[in-house]
Amino acid sequence: MASTTPIDPPPASPMARKRTRPKTGRLGDKIFLGLSRGSGILLLVIMASIAVFLTYRSVLAVSENEGNFFTTFDWNPAGDPPVFGIAVLLYGTIVSSVIAMVLAVPVAVGIALFISHYAPRKLATPLAYVVDLLAAVPSIVYGLWGALFLVPYLEGLNLWLDQFFSWTYIFDKTEVGVARSLFTVGILLAIMILPIVTSVSREVFLQVPKMNEEAALALGATRWEVIRLSVLPFGRSGVISASMLGLGRALGETMAVATVLSPSFVISGHLLDPGGGTFAQNIAAKFDEADEFGRDALIASGLVLFVLTLLVNGAARLIIARRKEYSGANA
Repeated sequence: MASTTPIDPPPASPMARKRTRPKTGRLGDKIFLGLSRGSGILLLVIMASIAVFLTYRSVLAVSENEGNFFTTFDWNPAGDPPVFGIAVLLYGTIVSSVIAMVLAVPVAVGIALFISHYAPRKLATPLAYVVDLLAAVPSIVYGLWGALFLVPYLEGLNLWLDQFFSWTYIFDKTEVGVARSLFTVGILLAIMILPIVTSVSREVFLQVPKMNEEAALALGATRWEVIRLSVLPFGRSGVISASMLGLGRALGETMAVATVLSPSFVISGHLLDPGGGTFAQNIAAKFDEADEFGRDALIASGLVLFVLTLLVNGAARLIIARRKEYSGANA
């Protein structure tokens, strides 16, 4: 009689095992993929909608403008005929933002390096909390502080700069008045963006692999050489991103600039003279009193600020993408 001992089946191949795995988590993956994709599409739709709205209202205003929109110094959309331009606003926005970046970025990087690599933990932790809290202070608070404290005390600095550096032309003070100038606005914007750039840069510097720093120290490098050879190359892309984030706030800052600046539609290379204007400040100051056509003109200036912000961020991304050493991969 034949044996009835059961024969074990051959082991399943890897492909068969893969096909028989349970499909747990597939529904969750699909939901997450759909939400992520939908969020990205929604963001693009919102950006496109904003661009279309600004462009439509801008065309209505610019088509009736009797002046050159890019070179005219006046802003009189309520006149007959209407004449307005963004030359002064573009100049003031760029100059004040450049001053803010020149003053804020080096100081912010230095503070971030001190917190992340020099300060003892008992000092670094509360100092980091203070920096993060300063980043959350409303802009109107900075504006009031600038108008009541910064403007009066900057008069002495302006006189000193005029006395010793008037030969540079930009620090030649030709008008008598309080320090409500683009230079003051740049200093205030530098103080405002300093916590943002510091906070982001600090977090990037803390992500530097300890192995890189320890290897440099083992080779006899000093603390500064470790930072120069390991920390800064690794965090360069983060510093650029932090700087662009701060520049974005400087370009679009409204209430603080409106509180400090004495606006005028005159372009002057003397940074210490009162006057000037920015896109955001002009929109905030004239929007309530403007009629329908005047608001369209303000929206046209807002479109220029919108495009300028996109160009700045796009340029930053292009710099990081084209320069592989900025990614930190070679640190």
